[in-house]
Amino acid sequence: MYDAINDKLKEECGVFGIYSKDKTLDVASYTYYGLYALQHRGQESAGITVSNGFIMETHKNLGLLTEAFCKDDLNKLKESLRVSHEELEKQDTEVLGNISIGHVRYSTTGSTKIENCQPLVSRSKLGSIAIAHNGNLVNADIIRELLEDSGSVFHTTIDSEVIINLIARNAKKGIKTAVFNATQAIRGSFALVIMAEGKLIGIRDPHGIRPLCLGHIDGNYILASESCALDTIGAEFIRDIEPGEIVVIDENGIDSIKYSEKTQCETCSFEYIYFARPDSVMDGINVHEFRVKSGEMLYKQSPVEADIVVGVPDSGLACAIGYSNVSGIPFDPGFVKNRYVGRTFITPNQEMRERAVSVKLNPLKANVKGKRVILIDDSIVRGTTSKHLVESLRRAGAKEVHFRVASPAVKNPCYFGIDTSYRSELIGANNSQEDIREMIGADSLDYLSMENLLKALGEDKGFCLGCFNGVYPVSTPIETDKNHLER
Repeated sequence: MYDAINDKLKEECGVFGIYSKDKTLDVASYTYYGLYALQHRGQESAGITVSNGFIMETHKNLGLLTEAFCKDDLNKLKESLRVSHEELEKQDTEVLGNISIGHVRYSTTGSTKIENCQPLVSRSKLGSIAIAHNGNLVNADIIRELLEDSGSVFHTTIDSEVIINLIARNAKKGIKTAVFNATQAIRGSFALVIMAEGKLIGIRDPHGIRPLCLGHIDGNYILASESCALDTIGAEFIRDIEPGEIVVIDENGIDSIKYSEKTQCETCSFEYIYFARPDSVMDGINVHEFRVKSGEMLYKQSPVEADIVVGVPDSGLACAIGYSNVSGIPFDPGFVKNRYVGRTFITPNQEMRERAVSVKLNPLKANVKGKRVILIDDSIVRGTTSKHLVESLRRAGAKEVHFRVASPAVKNPCYFGIDTSYRSELIGANNSQEDIREMIGADSLDYLSMENLLKALGEDKGFCLGCFNGVYPVSTPIETDKNHLER
C-alpha cells in the first residue's frame, strides 16, 4: 500500500561505540548524543549497552531516541553499573562504565518489535557479548539453519543475531579469534560495533558498503557510522575504518587486523545521494559538496529555461543550489516542510493517503506562482510522491514544472541494508523516461547519468551502484522483501 509520507528508499541503521580509559566518563550520555546525531539513519528503535568491565546493562525500546529514552533511563543504566563496595575500594573511584555501544534502527530484516531492537546481548564462555549492526547479510538464512541444526537457539528474527551466535561458538578461542572467524563466514554488508572482554571492536565488510569511522576525544576512542556523530560530541575524526578491517580498542590502544585480502572500497552510492547527513565526510567525500556538485552536473547535462530552481527538502536542496549556481537561475524555497511529521504519521484512508504529501511538504505559493519551476529531487522510487509534488506546484500557480533527478533511475532492489521495493514497484524499472514524465505530470524530466554521478563522486574509488545498474559487489539472493528472515 502506498505511503505518501515515506515514498523514498528507507534508511538503514546507525551504530556508535565509545571506549574510555577513564572509568569516570559518562559513556552512556556520550552514546546517547552520538545516536541523536545518527537519528536520520533509523527511527524505529534505539538502544544503548554499557559495560564497566564487570557487567553489561542494556536499555532499548521502540521509537525515536527521545521516545525510547528518558533521563531516568540513562541514570538507571549508570546506577546499575555501580560496583560493590569492595570493588570500589580497589578502584578507588566511582565506576560509571568505560565502554558503551548504541544503535538506531530501521528494519531491513525482521519485523519491528522489541525483541529485534539492538544492541543484542549474548552470554558465552567469553562472558557477555554485545553487538550493534548496520547492513544486511545475504547468506544469513543459510548460516542460521546450520546453527539451529547444531543446537543454537535464536530469540530474534534479525540477521545480526547470526553474527553474535557465530562469535559465541568460537568464544573459547578468545574474542579476537572468534570475531575473525565469524567474518570469514558472513557475506553482505556490515558495519559492526562489538563489546566483549573489556574491548570495543569495530568491523567493516570487505567492500566497505556501509560506512564506519574512528574518532577520539580526550584520549577516548569512538566508532560511529558517520563523522557527524563525532562532531556532535566534540570528538575529532581520525580516519575511516578500511574495508575488510577489524579494529580492537582496549587499554593498550588500537589494534588493526585485516581479515580479508580481496578488498575494494565500494561504498553505497545512496549514502551520498540521500542517507548521510550533509555535514558528514565519508571515505574522503564531503556529502554536502557532492550534492552541490551533482546539481551542477545536472545543469550541464540537462539545461532548461526557467525562472526559479526549487529543491525537495532536505536532500534535494544542495543539488538545487548547485544547479542554480551554474545556471544563474535563482534558487528559492518552493516547499515548506512540516518537521513534526514522523514515520508514525497516520493516514487513515485512501483519500488522505493521496493528500498526505501536502501535510509534510506544502508549496510556497508566493515563490512559484506564475513561474517556470525546475524541481530537483535526489531520486524517484515509486513516483507517487513526485507526481503529488508536481501537481501541488501547478495548483500553487506554477506555469511549468521541469523535474530533474540528482541520481540515475532506480531500477533494482538493494540487498545490503536499504529497504527498497520489489523491482515490480520501482517506476524506473518498468517505464521509459518519457512514460515516467507523463505519469508524474512534468513538462520535462531528466535523471543524472551514471557517468556524471561518478564524476560528481570522484572516480578514484569504487561505489556500489547495484540499485541503478544491477551490478552488485556481492552475489545477491533471489529477490525478496525485508521480512525474509521471519519465521
